[in-house]
Amino acid sequence: MVLRDGRTISALTVGAATAVLAALTPATAFAAGDPLQRYARQQLRWERCDAGRPAAFECAKVTVPLDYGDPAGRKIGIAISRVKAGSAKERHGVLLMNPGGPGGPGLTMPVEMEPLLSAQVRERFDLVGFDPRGVGQSSPIGCDLTEDERSLQHPYAAGTFAKDVERARAVADKCRAKAGDVLPHITTRNTARDMDVVRAALGERRISYFGHSYGTYLGAVYTQMFPQRSDRFVLDSALDPALAWRGTLREGAAGAELAFTRWTEWAAARDATYGLGATAEEVRKTYWDLVAHADRTPVPTEDGALDGDAIRSGYAAFVHLEAVTPWIVALKAAAAGGPPVPAVPAVVPSDNTTAAVWAVFCGDTRSWPRDPEQYRRDAVRDRARYPLAGDLGANIQPCAFWKSAGGESATVVNNDVNALIVQNQWDPQATLDMAQGMRRALHGARMVTVADGEGHGVVVAGPSCADGSVTRYLTTGRLPAKDLTCGG
Repeated sequence: MVLRDGRTISALTVGAATAVLAALTPATAFAAGDPLQRYARQQLRWERCDAGRPAAFECAKVTVPLDYGDPAGRKIGIAISRVKAGSAKERHGVLLMNPGGPGGPGLTMPVEMEPLLSAQVRERFDLVGFDPRGVGQSSPIGCDLTEDERSLQHPYAAGTFAKDVERARAVADKCRAKAGDVLPHITTRNTARDMDVVRAALGERRISYFGHSYGTYLGAVYTQMFPQRSDRFVLDSALDPALAWRGTLREGAAGAELAFTRWTEWAAARDATYGLGATAEEVRKTYWDLVAHADRTPVPTEDGALDGDAIRSGYAAFVHLEAVTPWIVALKAAAAGGPPVPAVPAVVPSDNTTAAVWAVFCGDTRSWPRDPEQYRRDAVRDRARYPLAGDLGANIQPCAFWKSAGGESATVVNNDVNALIVQNQWDPQATLDMAQGMRRALHGARMVTVADGEGHGVVVAGPSCADGSVTRYLTTGRLPAKDLTCGG
């Protein structure tokens, strides 16, 4: 056999020949003898995803083991999709995508993200979406939860805490009864392993990646587990991996309080327009008086009525200054006898399935306390520190009773991998502090912060001053020389 450098196999020593044969083995495959090798060799059957979608939008199923500790055992299918790169000549590889959650289906992301990415990026990458295991068309799980049980956060009150404990226990019990054999395997680490099987099945040496929200954590975990197979990673609205997962829920309260303070100052400067108070303290008092009134007499809305806790649960809207203020004005008017108002202002809707959320949140880490009284103490403490939302993030959750929790140690993200983090300064869910935590964990990354940027998402929300950095990185692999702040 003649090699590219002109030598022949016969002219080589046995040891050198072995090395050459290894080099000639597709770099996309797993190591020789790896039981996952069979998954790398699978042939994908691509078909048009949906008659209502463009013909170029193709779907396939990738087979993966349910339990990576038993690769020859039960198998599940991961639904994937793609829109091929616009230029075969300029093609760099695949850009795998995750929309967040956990529990968010990502099969339609290629067609949704295509108009949000530059022409240069679309030329160079196959855009590849997927539904993570347990979600959407990838062996979905469910727990038969009631509407009340599907809510992720509940306010703390001494008189209702016993009910909160029983609700959390009921969710854990229902999920164990309905999907107990699968739940231990619905974790971030296993989803990262699925991503690597998808990489191999697509014939790629490495993958590039775009992740939003929870997808940033998933991407960071992949880089930690498979650093040599990680290419260009864009993390939009990042979570601090050190906080997964109870810390993530609680940390949001601090961000909510900062956004609320900013809003009171903004509304006070526009008292002539909105009439909520001429100073930040007056605006703050107006809001809390409204909450207290709603606790006594719920405020009528178009689809029912809101008590004070329900009004507080809309805390994420305070980063959207111009949108939330008319809502507060309308609530104040409705409380005084005016017309009903919409229940909550439109923010970014979540399409997560509750079962997948708890499977990941509870299964990823052992950090959830088992003693309900710990949650009570934390809720009281956090409510005092962060009145707007502290108890919502600290109150008891099903993970307190999750039997399959902690099957694998949580991933410690701490590496030098190449990645670009893009972040709005005023993100109500993945706060700036959380993104800075991700930046500290990824030493080789760079971060672009959109000054005064509002909302949960930068690239996913449309044009921003960070777009140039994203395009440059994805098309050339070059990160900014240092962390940047743009806009403002």
